[in-house]
Amino acid sequence: MKILTIGDIFGRIGRNAVFEELENLRSEVDFIIANAENAAHGRGLSKPVYEELSKSGIDVFTTGNHTWGCPDIESVMRYNDNVIRPANFEGVVPGQGSTIITAKNGVRVGVINLIGRTYIQQPASSPFFAADAEIEAMQGKADIIFVDFHAEATSEKMALGYYLDGRCSAVFGTHTHVQTADNKILPGGTGYITDLGMTGPSCSILGVDKNTIIKRFLNGMPQKFTVANGAGQFCGAIFDIDTNTGKTVGIERIYKEY
Repeated sequence: MKILTIGDIFGRIGRNAVFEELENLRSEVDFIIANAENAAHGRGLSKPVYEELSKSGIDVFTTGNHTWGCPDIESVMRYNDNVIRPANFEGVVPGQGSTIITAKNGVRVGVINLIGRTYIQQPASSPFFAADAEIEAMQGKADIIFVDFHAEATSEKMALGYYLDGRCSAVFGTHTHVQTADNKILPGGTGYITDLGMTGPSCSILGVDKNTIIKRFLNGMPQKFTVANGAGQFCGAIFDIDTNTGKTVGIERIYKEY
């Protein structure tokens, strides 16, 4: 079974890249997971943007530190069980941290969303303990389990990957918007990549207009972030899963510019 995972969709250019690339990939994969926390104007996932991206064929939408960037995300989560937020957010917050969706081939795909605690200013409990609880709750209900770890530090992501090795099918990182070249299959059969990268403006600094960010570094003054224009890029990875064992048997990274 092949599962496509898409790195942080950023703004209109990112959404356009999704539709263009999925024209080619949709028939080649069985399930699609995308991080969409930057999909609406670079910050959050709005109801109109969710409805637009749903037409592309994405099965599950994950989020991260910009989960609450659009006020209507609460209603999206309330009525759509394929949109999740980090399971280890502290406090009583809307939505759920995981979901189980049946793929078109009948396989029950569990998806867990987590957020890191290193260098991220977001109140959150331990992603390790949250992963334990979510995986335990999925036993007997999901055939395979994927984890989107939205985190900054590569060491924290790697640590979670090895911590969950053999207990889930794949762990992929999001958030940094820079694709890493360390896709591998861990000893226990769990597929892993530190960061999928960003699907959005390629001539930018993490999706934002480059001149805006350069000015901020030059003078230290606050700047209003604006989504960059121009060419786009599509970043992600396809995990090939043996549905009999739940283990990853192959990983193909995708980086394409438009």
